[in-house]
Amino acid sequence: MTEARANRLIHETSPYLLQHAHNPVDWYPWGDEATSTAKRDDRPILLSVGYSACHWCHVMEHESFADDDIAQVMNDHFVCVKVDREERPDIDSLYMMAVQLMTGQGGWPMTVFLTPDLEPFYAGTYFPPTDRFGRPGFGRLVKTMADYYHSSKDDLTTRTAQATEALRKAAEATSDSAELGEATLKQAYNQLAGQYDRRYGGFGTAPKFPQPSMLDYLLRYHARTGDETALRMATTTVRQMAMGGLYDHVGGGFHRYSTDERWLVPHFEKMLYDNGLIPPILLASYALTGDEFHANAARGTLDYLLRDMQAPDGGIYSTEDADSEGVEGKYYVWSAEEIRRILGEEDATVFSAHFGVQEHGNWEGANILHLTREPSETAAAVDVPEDTVTTVVERGLAALYAERQGRIRPALDDKVLTGWDGLAISALAQGGATLDDARYTDAASRAADFVLTSMDTEGRLLRAYRHAEAKIEGFLEDYAYFIRGLLDLRQASQEGRWATEAARLARVMISLFWDEDDGAFYTTGDRHERLIARLKDSHDGATPSANAVAVAVLHRLSALTGDADFADHAERTLAAFSGQIAAHPSAFTEMLVGVEWAIAPPRQIVIVGDAADETLCRGVRAVHERYLPGVTLVVHDPSAPDEAVAGSPLLAGKVAADGRTTFYVCENFVCASPTTDIDEFTAMLDS
Repeated sequence: MTEARANRLIHETSPYLLQHAHNPVDWYPWGDEATSTAKRDDRPILLSVGYSACHWCHVMEHESFADDDIAQVMNDHFVCVKVDREERPDIDSLYMMAVQLMTGQGGWPMTVFLTPDLEPFYAGTYFPPTDRFGRPGFGRLVKTMADYYHSSKDDLTTRTAQATEALRKAAEATSDSAELGEATLKQAYNQLAGQYDRRYGGFGTAPKFPQPSMLDYLLRYHARTGDETALRMATTTVRQMAMGGLYDHVGGGFHRYSTDERWLVPHFEKMLYDNGLIPPILLASYALTGDEFHANAARGTLDYLLRDMQAPDGGIYSTEDADSEGVEGKYYVWSAEEIRRILGEEDATVFSAHFGVQEHGNWEGANILHLTREPSETAAAVDVPEDTVTTVVERGLAALYAERQGRIRPALDDKVLTGWDGLAISALAQGGATLDDARYTDAASRAADFVLTSMDTEGRLLRAYRHAEAKIEGFLEDYAYFIRGLLDLRQASQEGRWATEAARLARVMISLFWDEDDGAFYTTGDRHERLIARLKDSHDGATPSANAVAVAVLHRLSALTGDADFADHAERTLAAFSGQIAAHPSAFTEMLVGVEWAIAPPRQIVIVGDAADETLCRGVRAVHERYLPGVTLVVHDPSAPDEAVAGSPLLAGKVAADGRTTFYVCENFVCASPTTDIDEFTAMLDS
């Protein structure tokens, strides 16, 4: 390869786009310049979509996009457009749908051949530079697609019309209505039980993904019905995940997914959304079982966010790469000899027995640390006291962490994404409440303040921030996820300003994304560019459906503020997707939270008294340490009223009896007799 001059991507802020800024490919960012050039020159568009932590994106970049000969063919025959899927989820979602319709599967890097009118005519994912793996070589494919575009115009017109029509039909996410109720929730549970891996936890076979929305549903199902099997499926799965190599035992945090059924071998990238979605499952599991293992895994993940992912200004970065020095996982794995050198022979014997370290490695000649035993079992296996195992493990992990700091770290994608920060804010806020640790609540507050001050323009949210530049109008997920973060932060901190901002942004969300004709929310707003189809997401993927999260936060806001308009939009959204949900409810587990709101009266807890009173503080703590999904907690200090809920029916008639802290437990705004007795209050919570 010759030294290439910088292409147009050099002016972008996305780390992923900048990784390609010195390719010999004449890359364009997505925009008017690319489409106008394609139309002027009658050249097709070669769209390549990926993200900075994607291993196979790096492979294709090195093999094909850095190859002078392949780049020359691309430049001669195509307008080549590179997109960061994390910045532009609208483009990614639309054309990933095209890839799946054309090939039956998807993934990244995503490769789509488009007409100048942005209609797809061929699509795929990773292509090797020459024919192998049963895939056509990219160099040959590019030439074939260029010839096809210019020599088969009639067939091209038919093919693109069919593909575009299929996309538009698939984008019509609303369906015939269906009745949703208790039977729907039961059916979802039965479907999940049928997919459940009773040996290793999780759903289906390899590869295995965390699926936090499914686990959250099972925990909610248990809380509502008392079903112990639902609890066991959820807690076993998250425990197996945290015991396996999916969890970084040395530095904390979860990798993207497991390539095997045992949760041992991950793809090593760390995504902020996983590390925002998994801790609440661990925290709920801890609250329900009292198992400190779940609490410790949650702490390890939240500490990772604070230490490695939160910027000094409060924003939280988006991803860490899988590769280090061009090798996937190199930063995270260990040889048995390394562990002996670092820990010493005696400690290494105990540590290796506990973390499944093998002399010749458990993956490609190296070891991925994973828990194979309980401390008591390790103690019996190596004939030492159990407290010795605990001490050696703590000492060993600290030593390996110090050693790892000398290694070359995987690349950090240091852009901030509003929606993903919203997920992290939720996790940190819930961690602060459940674990009674102000560090996490403070970190959530700093992140929320950052988004509101640096990524809010004229009252609207922007999507991405890097190097003091915020850009791209926020998508539905940015609003829904961030509003959820604000509401979880309000619940944890009882600071009314977060509820005020959540209600304001919810009204903006409705104004920008709402479909007045058919109900539900578009993923793109009125101010976004119009693509060839406008989508509404309904089912959960790696992240929860933004429409589903919108349903939940609107219900919560209605319960908090008494504004029925929020509940009306939530119910109309649920109705729009009801046919799809009824047909296969386990694919819509996040949406089923809205079904629960519809069939079970919302619950409220109001505590009235002096915010500094010890009894009041004990009552708040009693709420936070229990798993109470769907409960709205309001602490009302008459001397310092919360403007966010000042007009809410929640506070109507609620006073501190005889000047003492008074507890109200309510369903659908109808309250049981209040009490000033903390023990009676906790008994009411437990009942």
